Amino acid sequence: MHAGTRHYALVTAAYWSFTLTDGALRMLVLLHFYRLGYSPFTLAFLFLLYEAAGVVANLVGGWLATRFGIARMLAVGLATQITGFLLLSALSPDWTAALSVAWVVVAQGICGVAKDLTKTASKSAIKLTAGSASGRLFKWVAFFTGSKNAMKGVGFFLGGLLLQAVGFQHALWAMAALLALVLAGVVAFVPPLMGKSKASTSARELFAKNRGINALAAARVLLFGARDVWFVVGVPVFLYASGWTFTMVGGFLAAWTIGYGAVQALAPAIVRRSDDGLSREVPAARRWSAALALVPLVLAALVIAGVPHLEWVVVAGLAVFGVAFAVNSSVHSYLILAYAGSEKAAEDVGFYYAANALGRFLGTLLSGLLYQGFGLTGALAGSAAMLLACWGVTLALPLRHPTALQPAS
Repeated sequence: MHAGTRHYALVTAAYWSFTLTDGALRMLVLLHFYRLGYSPFTLAFLFLLYEAAGVVANLVGGWLATRFGIARMLAVGLATQITGFLLLSALSPDWTAALSVAWVVVAQGICGVAKDLTKTASKSAIKLTAGSASGRLFKWVAFFTGSKNAMKGVGFFLGGLLLQAVGFQHALWAMAALLALVLAGVVAFVPPLMGKSKASTSARELFAKNRGINALAAARVLLFGARDVWFVVGVPVFLYASGWTFTMVGGFLAAWTIGYGAVQALAPAIVRRSDDGLSREVPAARRWSAALALVPLVLAALVIAGVPHLEWVVVAGLAVFGVAFAVNSSVHSYLILAYAGSEKAAEDVGFYYAANALGRFLGTLLSGLLYQGFGLTGALAGSAAMLLACWGVTLALPLRHPTALQPAS
């Protein structure tokens, strides 16, 4: 096996394992604390530091991966996730509600740092191992992103199953043990200096991205905010309140995320490729953003109309949303690597995924606020508004590679 392909496979396998436990963690925390009687806004609050920490972790992680090597940052991300799991498992039922919330928020913040350090390191490795061919890059990014989300879906199911079968604490211990094995494999088999280069020496240099990266980062904030504004709290709580069990909720979100990942992996077959890597891909990003905005608008109208069997209407609507969202996300994930420079790819990817984390933060916050204040209709309306803004931003995406563009001032 070629060295680049081998390293791609090793990093992908490590990130699969991480994503499996990360998806399980979300279901564990969400369903465990909803069962304890926490309000939708409090549930969203539990995830806020997790998402906010990712903004800083992506920026710093990209810089650190450039300075010290991708494999080292991947190992740091795995070790940080293990720490977060162990802290969360120490939560005591005898604590006050305020102390419990504070403890979970801090532990979740540590896991948020871990997630985005690991993601930035893993996706930067693809840029290095795929080489300069845009066709291979698109395929490798699509497979990596799609398979990662499929594993996250399995994690959602695993989280609901573990919570029902062994309880909150034992589930966290089991996941920490799994990641310890993965960490040992990364240290043993991934070259420690892979991706090491000269890092930016000032904040101005770190943030001086080309116009394509800046526009794509803004679109990413809105795209992922639009997903999480109804996906994080609204859908799971709505389904559980409709009589679904923990395992049913986790199983549905698992199936949705696995299907979403499968569509992402198939994106190169859905989006027509161009010789220059941008002239067809950028218009595709615009078209799919516009189509995606229609889904929550239609769903909100159906909720207001009070159609029968509403939970199944929401399930069907989320399936349609997942297809369009998956293609959007996959095209965006390709475009960031197409726009990124090869010298400091980790920094460019880190900047972009900081925007991704900011979108998740805003979506999580709005998910709790809108669902608690206006129900599922409010969450869907918020999603539609963000998607329309996302489509507007994609109109600014350039059709030329960054070598032909001047850095943003």
